[in-house]
Amino acid sequence: MNDSAEFQRSPSHFTDRITADGGDGWPVEPGRYRLVVSRACPWASRSLVVRRLLGLEDALPLAVADPVQDERSWRFTLDPDGRDPVLGIAFLSEAYHARDKEYDGGISVPAIVDVPSGKLVTNDYQRITLDLETEWRALHREGAPDLYPEALRDEIDDWMDRVYRDINNGVYVAGFAKRQEKYDAAYARLFARLDQVSEHLAGQRYLVGDTITEADVRLFTTLVRFDAVYHGHFKCNRNKLTEDRVLWAYARDLFQTPGFGDTVDFDHIKRHYYMVHEDINPTRIVPRGPDLRGWRTPHHREELGGRPFGDGTPPPPPPPEEVVQPL
Repeated sequence: MNDSAEFQRSPSHFTDRITADGGDGWPVEPGRYRLVVSRACPWASRSLVVRRLLGLEDALPLAVADPVQDERSWRFTLDPDGRDPVLGIAFLSEAYHARDKEYDGGISVPAIVDVPSGKLVTNDYQRITLDLETEWRALHREGAPDLYPEALRDEIDDWMDRVYRDINNGVYVAGFAKRQEKYDAAYARLFARLDQVSEHLAGQRYLVGDTITEADVRLFTTLVRFDAVYHGHFKCNRNKLTEDRVLWAYARDLFQTPGFGDTVDFDHIKRHYYMVHEDINPTRIVPRGPDLRGWRTPHHREELGGRPFGDGTPPPPPPPEEVVQPL
């Protein structure tokens, strides 16, 4: 929050990249790194979806933090003895401080940690998925889709910029506003952009081209949280996702696509937002609704054509240890 009472997202502090040539000192190596996520976090969920679609589960093992962190940061209380079994740490902040013992900023996910040294490599959520799609190609599964095709990158980048500014981050600007006019402005930008996206998607199955791209991944992770938390908790309540015929069908289409819905944990999502944001929800009561069964209903988006994975194939089922409780 700044002096204008408007929410400002802090930039990622650690922006090293893991690349095929190791230009930043971190070469792509299977099994060397650990992806730390919370299934509650939309930014981390991007990396979960992309990792599944590309088949990087073995190459980039996963650590899942408790959705309810405390003042010491994201914690590994879901694991036996409250420690990540590979990194041996109880809190993600330990990897941040192994990298920079003087660091006193925020502890965010997704984060990639170097297992041999225990040091954080990057928390650059805007870059992590793009590098998984481009720099990690040698480790992609056979049949992995191209989520960031070179010929469409300008258009994908344009959509991602607009969606990030007004939707992905826009719900937070509205939800954490401290003055009415700041909330009103964010609310107006959010729904103006959602209306534009809805109109665009009325005539085509995906945001860019006829296949799933990174742009769809980034929009999905906000839409899937919309009715469960953003509509009420963040006061983004002009209408629910389920009340927009196009966006609701689009979101269901993606949710039912392997690699999307099988990474979503609504229990983690709801407990995080309603229990952690005590300034917004001081009682920490977690709502029972909404009814989630609609996510499995027919969407009919296939009538618009399109090929979800392009020339590729769907990912196989998730590893047993990563299966999320089904709806």
